[in-house]
This record gives sequence, C-alpha cells and structure tokens, in this order.
Amino acid sequence: VQLQACGGGLVQAGGSLQLSCAASGRTFSSNNMGWFRQAPGKEREFVAGINWSGGRTDYADSVKGRFTISRDNAKNTVYLQMNNLKSEDTALYYCAASATNFGSNLRAYYHWGQGTLVTVSS
Repeated sequence: VQLQACGGGLVQAGGSLQLSCAASGRTFSSNNMGWFRQAPGKEREFVAGINWSGGRTDYADSVKGRFTISRDNAKNTVYLQMNNLKSEDTALYYCAASATNFGSNLRAYYHWGQGTLVTVSS
C-alpha cells in the first residue's frame, strides 16, 4: 500500500480543514488506517484511527469532539475532518496503514504517507 496525504494548509484558529489520504493497491479495504502528527521538536503522536470497515474509530483525547476520521473504501481514501482548530494542532500530519491495529500503537503501522503540513494561526 502506498499512501499520499494532502489537504494541509494555513488556517486561522477556530477554522476547519479536511485532510485526505489516497491509497494505491488492492489491499486498502482490508487495512486499518490511522492519522498521526508531529510538531517541531516533538515526537510523532496518534491523532485518530479507523478500522478496515469504518465501523470503529479511536481518537486522541486532545482531538475528541473536534476531529472526525472516516473512510471510503470504494475510493481507497481515508479522511480527517478537523474543526475548531487550535494553534497546538499545528504539525505535519501523516496517514498510515496497519493490518492489526487502529489505535495509538505507532509500531503497528507499517505503511506511511509523506505528510501534509497543517499550520494554525492564532
């Protein structure tokens, strides 16, 4: 699975962005997917995850109620809708695929996209 994330940009605090991650390959629909982010000088952290069917999701406490992860297996795409953005959401956002996990265990994800930058101005 090859992953291509896009949709990042500059937005004011309180605004919204939707990230997309397009996957190539026929195994997308059997993979769990996750979004992670990495701010300058910080470690990569879990943001949200979704299981292969889209029926189960998981979120970091810091984004619950503001972010929504979803997927469209017919389009081989996973999305991250980000609302009420805060300056602390500024980071490089990555999508990743896992055969076994859709939670926060970074090591369970074996395919990673190149990242898309989200900058939130206050």
